[in-house]
Amino acid sequence: MTMLRPEILTAEAFAPFGDVIEARPDSAVEINAGYTTRFHALAQVQTDDAAIISIFRGRPRALEAAMLECHPLGSQAFVPLGGQAWLAVVAETPDASALRAFYCRGDQGVNYRAGVWHHPLLVLGAAQDFLIVDRAGRGPNLQEVFFDPVAIAAAP
Repeated sequence: MTMLRPEILTAEAFAPFGDVIEARPDSAVEINAGYTTRFHALAQVQTDDAAIISIFRGRPRALEAAMLECHPLGSQAFVPLGGQAWLAVVAETPDASALRAFYCRGDQGVNYRAGVWHHPLLVLGAAQDFLIVDRAGRGPNLQEVFFDPVAIAAAP
């Protein structure tokens, strides 16, 4: 089985797939009389219908990819709530040879752009909750492809 090594998640490396969601100093704006720092416009929600907020609870599983999914009608953001590292696996085309894995710190989320091929949630260690922002509405918004498993390393 092929072994996929994760890259460190950076905005530049992840740009073809979407946005990195993290508290960056360049996005900081002081509000509420200086008692709150707003990290502004970290990602843009894409949808042709309603944007919704959910919580997903990711559970540990084998670190391998044997499928990809995409949501052609809207973006999908994943923001960890438990502070634990996790993996984001993406591809520019829906096949195993195009896979890229990103090691995400527990304070980093991602926003997959509409139509980006990605693997379902991969947590490292214990179960972890994620805040999800995505699309709800009519129409087919899930495509899936399956292939022979590719092993994924837990760290870069």
